[in-house]
Amino acid sequence: MKYKVFYTAIILSTLSFMLSLVACQKSAPPPISAEDQHDAPVQLDLTHLCENLNKEMQDVDNTRTTFALEQINHDLKICIPLVDLKQQMQLMHLSNQMYNNFLTVKRTSKEQKAFESHALNMAQYPTIQQSHQQEFSLRDQYLLKHKGQAYVELHENAQQALVYRRNPQYLARIFAPYLPQAERVFIENLAQQNMQNLFYNQDITVDANELLERALFWEDYVTKYPKSQFIKEAQYLYQVYSQLLFKGVPLNPVSQSYLGASSIKSDHLFAIEKLSKLNNSQLSSQARRFLSFIQMDLNERTKLTGFEHPSAQLNQYLKLKSVQLNQPFDCFSDAICYKN
Repeated sequence: MKYKVFYTAIILSTLSFMLSLVACQKSAPPPISAEDQHDAPVQLDLTHLCENLNKEMQDVDNTRTTFALEQINHDLKICIPLVDLKQQMQLMHLSNQMYNNFLTVKRTSKEQKAFESHALNMAQYPTIQQSHQQEFSLRDQYLLKHKGQAYVELHENAQQALVYRRNPQYLARIFAPYLPQAERVFIENLAQQNMQNLFYNQDITVDANELLERALFWEDYVTKYPKSQFIKEAQYLYQVYSQLLFKGVPLNPVSQSYLGASSIKSDHLFAIEKLSKLNNSQLSSQARRFLSFIQMDLNERTKLTGFEHPSAQLNQYLKLKSVQLNQPFDCFSDAICYKN
């Protein structure tokens, strides 16, 4: 009997120990392996990153590399969604300044001559033009080698001069996706329009139908987004494209006399006739008045408008606002306009 009690006590003690062990195993957290620790997400200090971004952009000069630009552009895509529109516009201003500083090149007269003579060929045929490379400034050599990176490109502008520029798609891709709709639409469309020069050697590079489409777009934009940050620029673009459609440029006017359909450039006449059939548009109303105007004789025009010159008569009759190209804005080189 004594042994039976003893063995029973041992069995109960053993069971109690095992139950307590199981309970401990359930409550204890599993150990974290070195591999699990490595895979655990790291919390980025975005506040510190974004606060430093302004200074990093301001510190960029013409000794920095495209890698530095790419790193800043990466950080911009993180920070832009986190700030309000006012701060976004400030970052945009800093990015413009950053690229201007980065693309500044100081050349001797000999280096400038070499750049103007051979840079375009160097960019297009780098393996053929190696003999001229040493004639360029060191900064030109670097930029030509790395064009296409960080949105840097060599561009022949409207004055037929070779310049480095930031591709207009930069603002459309880095900033526009995170902006309010009005500003996003402005930047994305102007970027696309300015991928090629609108003007070259004092003439227009796009056909009349494209001028019509752009004039209609900016007219619609002004109506849809009257509170846009870019409303003044959009109004200017609407006026410019209206003027180019109905009048052309001094070197290549739509007409000299505006007397009859035969005096009007055929592609412009076709576009204006197409426009006149649209409704609910100030532009389409001007198109209908244009078609009436070219059927009038000189005396009738003079009485109606008080002017004798055909161009002044047309301005008055269509209520066209006469605008100077690139004044007060340059809207034809980037995805936003710059005040001149």
